[in-house]
Amino acid sequence: MASSASRLLLLAAVLASAGVLATAQKAKAKAAPGPAAAADGALPTNVTAVLEKSGKYTTFLRLLHESRVDTQINSQLMDSYNGLTMFAPTDAAFADLKAGTLNSLSSQDQIQLMLYCVLPRFYSLSMLTKLTGPVNTQASGADGPYKYKIKPSNNNVNVSTGVNWSLLSTIVSKDFPLAVYSVDKVPLPYELFGPKPPTPAPAPAPAPSKSKTKKHKKSTGIAEPPAADDTTADGTTTKSAAAAGAGVARWVAAAGVLGGAILSGLF
Repeated sequence: MASSASRLLLLAAVLASAGVLATAQKAKAKAAPGPAAAADGALPTNVTAVLEKSGKYTTFLRLLHESRVDTQINSQLMDSYNGLTMFAPTDAAFADLKAGTLNSLSSQDQIQLMLYCVLPRFYSLSMLTKLTGPVNTQASGADGPYKYKIKPSNNNVNVSTGVNWSLLSTIVSKDFPLAVYSVDKVPLPYELFGPKPPTPAPAPAPAPSKSKTKKHKKSTGIAEPPAADDTTADGTTTKSAAAAGAGVARWVAAAGVLGGAILSGLF
C-alpha cells in the first residue's frame, strides 16, 4: 500500500510539473514576436489599417498607395523578425508644405520620400530616446541609405533631416512588428531638398589670335619705283633755300662796299 501511494504521489508530481512547463511554453510563444505571431492577425501587419483608425493621415496614405510603398511595407511586416518603425506626417503637415513641393519631385523621388518615413527595424519610444547619431532609413540613393539624426529631447525625441526637424507627437502603434509615431512636419531628406552644389563657372573664352602682317608678294613684272622719302626731300629743299638766301646776302654786301668805294673817289 505504501509503495502504491508513493508511486501515485510521484505520478502526480510529474503531471503537475508537465502542466507548469506547458503553461510557461505557451506564455513564451505568445510573447515572442515574429512572422508566426504576425500571421494570425493579432499584431499590426497592415500599415493602412493602422493609419486609417485616426483619420489624420489621408494624404500620407494616398501617397503610400500611389507609390506602392504600402504593399512593400505590408510584405515586410509579414516576414520580418526586425519589424519596422514609421514616422507618419499628418494631413496638417502636408498642408504646411510650400506649394509645388511634391510636384517638383520625380516619381522615383516620391517613392524615396515615402521610404524615408520608414526605419528598417522596430523601435519603441524608450529605444528611440537612447539613440544618438545617424539612423538609417529605407530610402537610399547613390551614396547609400538616407539618414536621420535622432536625439533625445527631455521626455521626447528630436528627429532631424538636415533640412527640417520635428518632435514625435503621438504614438499611433506601439506593438511589434510596427511602431508608428505621428509627426507634425513632413520629413524632407537632405539628399532631395538640401542645397545643390554650385554650378561650375564656364571655361574662359580663348584669347583672340594676333593678326600677322601680310607680306607683299614680289611681282613678276616691272619693278615698282621706290617710295619717296618725305623726310629726305624736305631736308634737301630747306638746305637749298638756305644756301640761296646766303648767296644773295653776300652779293648785296659786296655791292654795298663797291658803291661806297665809288662814291669816295668822286668826292
